[in-house]
Amino acid sequence: MKEIVRSVRSTVPADTDNPFLKGPFAPNINEYNADTETLKVRGEIPRDLHGIYVRNTHNQVHDSIGIYHPFDGDGMLHAVHFQDGKARYRNRFIETTGWWAEQAAGKSLWPGILAPQKYTRRGWGAIGAMKDNAGTDVHCHAGKLIAVMSQGSEPWRLDPVTLENLGPDAAWAHEVMPIGVSAHYKVDVYTGEMMFFNFSNQYPYMSYGVVNAENKLIHYTPIELDGPRWPHDLGVTQNYSILHDLPFFFDKEALKRGERKLTFHRDVPARFGVIPRHGTNADVKWFEATPCYILHLSNCYEEGDWVIMDGCISVDPAKPPIGKIDNVYDKILDHLDKHRTKTRLHRWKFNLKTGETREEFLDDEVTEFPFFANSVCGYPYRYSYGTLFKPGDWLFTGIKKYDLLTGTQTRFEYGPERYGSEPHVALRPNAKAEDDGYIITIVTDMIRNMSETLIFDAADIAAGPIAAIEMPERICQGTHACWVEGHRIQGETGSVPGPATMEA
Repeated sequence: MKEIVRSVRSTVPADTDNPFLKGPFAPNINEYNADTETLKVRGEIPRDLHGIYVRNTHNQVHDSIGIYHPFDGDGMLHAVHFQDGKARYRNRFIETTGWWAEQAAGKSLWPGILAPQKYTRRGWGAIGAMKDNAGTDVHCHAGKLIAVMSQGSEPWRLDPVTLENLGPDAAWAHEVMPIGVSAHYKVDVYTGEMMFFNFSNQYPYMSYGVVNAENKLIHYTPIELDGPRWPHDLGVTQNYSILHDLPFFFDKEALKRGERKLTFHRDVPARFGVIPRHGTNADVKWFEATPCYILHLSNCYEEGDWVIMDGCISVDPAKPPIGKIDNVYDKILDHLDKHRTKTRLHRWKFNLKTGETREEFLDDEVTEFPFFANSVCGYPYRYSYGTLFKPGDWLFTGIKKYDLLTGTQTRFEYGPERYGSEPHVALRPNAKAEDDGYIITIVTDMIRNMSETLIFDAADIAAGPIAAIEMPERICQGTHACWVEGHRIQGETGSVPGPATMEA
């Protein structure tokens, strides 16, 4: 079966000069149902691969008000469901309130991140005015997907199998309004708990929460910061969460003038707040570290008195040129180009007993969008995977695997004009190791003008994909994704026997 279930009318000009609306980033307008009875498959889909790979995508529908930034695009999910050696593909727009409003108007109503001065209506995000596009992150919790945008939005729940939009979470979304939920919440698959944060321009500037396996908000507490911040990720361990207070924030004097100007304060240390999983602001222990910005973490865990956080650090970051439009495409690339920001895998260690911070680089090659097996999230682990980037652009060119126990590394590069998205680890049932399974990602081939889902043996990514499934059409370049194990599609409780540990 391969059918188009809906086509959405687009007003994006065919002759646009915006590089983030054409080429690999050209948006899709068709929503499909398809399966491997009609999709071309090279190789063989493993019969023990069971679960759903889901990728989120900023996929713009209407011509922009002002300059389009790739964080502005309407959210679209692409899901590949694997079972018994077969696969089913679906893609759907995330029908947020903003999406429906613009569908009714037949045009863009919100101007996007580059032009906050043009906002005339209520919006979302840390600047309080963006369209809620839910286009950044996606994870599964309590048997449903949650999609949000990085600056904070309503937590949109969707069925992981059908991608039916179930609306903002009915159980607890109202309790986190009007700030919402920021991207990069984390799920402990052993307790079923989901840890999240949000941030805003209003005191106390951050909040932190926990939703349990039954999808009840059991903890939600304000976190006091010195002023508005722009964090992007959250770390979790078995007993703690790690909050980010980074020296990349709005200039206070500019805010007084009504201007939103993000500035990297190179003389201000980064601060990391280690909070007990169900702790409050009074329980946070703050640690200072090298001034930096962090987009994405790898894994975090505990080792005696130490809380260890691995992630991709930039000590020379740039952020979207909010409110500025001269040489705008170059400025957008200035913060998206990981070779420009020199983003590399780094380790922070925080001693809860002495208050000491230790830091070290784990690698000197530019990588980002780190990922690892869901089964080790918050626990000691051995393998961290990262994505490789094309210099001067925001395109993923391959996968790199770090063995943190032996220090060895392996990689696979997709090839000329082939660009991937965030991969994920899909472990076999009863896996014996963190790489006893598969790596899955969606890759776009611009030479052939098509996209395909690739499946790798996680223990030997250098050997290349063991299977490739051709998608119904070329898919807009996207970023974040998740893996939903087959046994977690219906919920969290009792989903796995216990945390894996590094092999000796």
